[in-house]
Amino acid sequence: MDNNVYLEITMEKQEIEIKFAENEDYLWLKEHDRHMTVQKIENEEVYVIKKNGEIIGWLRFNLFWDCVPFMNLIELKEEYRNKGIGTMLVKHWEEKMKEKGYNDVLTSTQSDEDAQHFYRKIGYSEIGGFKFRKDPYEIIFHKGI
Repeated sequence: MDNNVYLEITMEKQEIEIKFAENEDYLWLKEHDRHMTVQKIENEEVYVIKKNGEIIGWLRFNLFWDCVPFMNLIELKEEYRNKGIGTMLVKHWEEKMKEKGYNDVLTSTQSDEDAQHFYRKIGYSEIGGFKFRKDPYEIIFHKGI
């Protein structure tokens, strides 16, 4: 197994892997995520999930207050949603953050997005939020790991 590959499972007899995004993934990611940068990839702040070598989703994060891992975005192609793959990707990220010595992780979602239900289902708790401009209320979620 490649040193960058942290998890491989078999799904429908096809290989699924989670690993840090690489420079070769940048153009695809940039096309699908307007906040993607080469620096994020170089800093290992982006995980990709691939099926037979093709990106089917990604998770982008940073450090909130420079000390708490904050999941900025998790995205899966439509046909891979509601199959447990997103949960697997988040759990992988949480495990890697714990291995790095972090005890907490954060994320957020707007109050009009269904993602809030996903986060609650996988153990995140609402700890507050804020209203910015005319955007919907942003809910902040926390999970101890």
